[in-house]
Amino acid sequence: MAEHLQVVTTTDSADTAAELARGVVHGHHGACVQVAEVRSFFRWEGGVQDEREWQLQIKTSRSRLDGLIEHLRKHHNYEVPEIIATPIVSGDPEYLSWIDEETSQ
Repeated sequence: MAEHLQVVTTTDSADTAAELARGVVHGHHGACVQVAEVRSFFRWEGGVQDEREWQLQIKTSRSRLDGLIEHLRKHHNYEVPEIIATPIVSGDPEYLSWIDEETSQ
């Protein structure tokens, strides 16, 4: 797996997203979290849902992935939270180095 990852999760409110984002950065599980409002369509409890959600895009290092997943599971308010890790295959070397610095604490 790549040395750097972008991990995505969603939640149901701006406040919850901000709380999750602060916890991730504070705990050095991710160097940066960007939050954006999205509209999600998904099947849940027998029906198709159409909901506003807040998506968190977390930049982290591979070595911090397990801790990040554990943190999200512990602090997330969804019964089954989306937690998807995508490799960052390339990027500005200075930015990637900054991710390493921020997640090595």
